[in-house]
Amino acid sequence: MDWLLVVVGFALLMSGGEVVVQGAVVIANRMRVPPLLIGFTIVAVGTSLPELAVSLEAVAGGQPDLAIGGVIGSNVANVMLVLGTASMLGAASNPGAGVRRDAKAMMMASFILLGAVYFGSIGPEFGAGMLICLVGYYAYSYINSEEEDSEIEENWVPDNIMIASLVTIVGGLLIWKGADFLIEGATGIATSMGISEAVIGLSIVALGTSLPELAVTIVAGLRGQGGVAVGNVLGSNMMNILGILGTTALIGGGIAIDPGFSERDIWVMLLTSGMVAAMLLDDREIGPRTGLAMVAGYILYMTYLYL
Repeated sequence: MDWLLVVVGFALLMSGGEVVVQGAVVIANRMRVPPLLIGFTIVAVGTSLPELAVSLEAVAGGQPDLAIGGVIGSNVANVMLVLGTASMLGAASNPGAGVRRDAKAMMMASFILLGAVYFGSIGPEFGAGMLICLVGYYAYSYINSEEEDSEIEENWVPDNIMIASLVTIVGGLLIWKGADFLIEGATGIATSMGISEAVIGLSIVALGTSLPELAVTIVAGLRGQGGVAVGNVLGSNMMNILGILGTTALIGGGIAIDPGFSERDIWVMLLTSGMVAAMLLDDREIGPRTGLAMVAGYILYMTYLYL
């Protein structure tokens, strides 16, 4: 029954993430938000909603390890699995203007999380500060994105802001229900198999909440929208740290962080994110061979967690 809940939770998270993203893109287009900025903000926020739902449910249920592990593991999966898979298909080329700025912002957010892990908690005040940083950067990106250009992806949602808003709300409801099922099933699996909640968060929960990013990134990349594909990964990682953990800490009254995360997993996140950021800042193409190595590295990391 626990595995069934996890599968159903995955399905609801994926479908809900797709619905929210498509509805949000229509709304953004109608509001004349630049396409590249859509990838880093609207699409990234939409695909990160599963992480928010899971984090809030986990903290409310007294399981902070699932929340922190889910975010760290999701960031690793976004870079190694999502971007790696897209690169293998040749879908991460030509990311476009603004990618250097976004890569630097992702790394700044990663170092903020590193500090929080070593501090041992994220208090409500610190969470509020993280959200302020996120909103401030979004405003900065919007102001400096007027000259950026990219093709807008195709969309199955009608070009009507009322319909798009309704679709987005329905997607949000699917995500919240999926998060509830996923947390309940993952917790049951951890208990029955004697696996720690931290490992479940880093693997099953992280993979489940990264599936929307995987779908959106591959589709956007194969349509020739490299900016949306790469921007989605960078934006999702930044959103996971500043937005998801910031909101969860603010609403949940703070998040306690297990010291065990400082021994391995936070460094894996920094290493993988830093590797991709370095390639983007150096204008190096993330090609199929690099993508294959990234996916292989992610599989090895998952194997190591369980062994």
